[in-house]
Amino acid sequence: MRIIDCFRRGRPVFSFEFFPPKSEEAVRELYRTIAELRELGPDYVSVTYGAGGSTRTLTVDLVTRIKREIGIEAMAHLTCVGHHRDEIAAILDQLAAAGIENVLPLRGDPPRGEAHFVRPEGGFGYASELVAFIREHWDFCLAGACYPEGHQECPDPETDLRNLKRKVDAGVDFLITQLFFEPHLYFDFVRRARAIGIDRPIVPGIW
Repeated sequence: MRIIDCFRRGRPVFSFEFFPPKSEEAVRELYRTIAELRELGPDYVSVTYGAGGSTRTLTVDLVTRIKREIGIEAMAHLTCVGHHRDEIAAILDQLAAAGIENVLPLRGDPPRGEAHFVRPEGGFGYASELVAFIREHWDFCLAGACYPEGHQECPDPETDLRNLKRKVDAGVDFLITQLFFEPHLYFDFVRRARAIGIDRPIVPGIW
């Protein structure tokens, strides 16, 4: 199921986000937890992607098993960090072959110990570039990250929104916000996004 279809049902959409565990026992516990959470009726769950692809295989395995065995729609996060195009293409092919229909493309944080993000050789420097690449070659439903309080590397809110509009225009189907602490920040962000033509669903990320 493509997650964007959930928003067309006229009811609230909610999900859970999980980090790939670091041990086999933790993986088993995660599956047990997700199976229990299924009783709450989430529309989908998402699984994050470790820095520099450190959880690449586990992320793919988790979303595949969650969808096939637990019966909840799953979305895989995918970052640009440390990957050239061929590596990213291989991951996307693997996800598609596993029946995964939803991906959250992200630029990703700089690798540990580095102050700034550096475009990987043969890779992507912005999430919007990754979105455009995926949209050109695959038929995933694509989510996008957005920042009610502004991206930490962006000089001002207006520039941040223009960057978001570029990502949406590249092919994002819906948006998920990063952490915010005051509700008015979310509502103000949605208002400003709509004012510049961003018409995709904007889901508040709650921690």
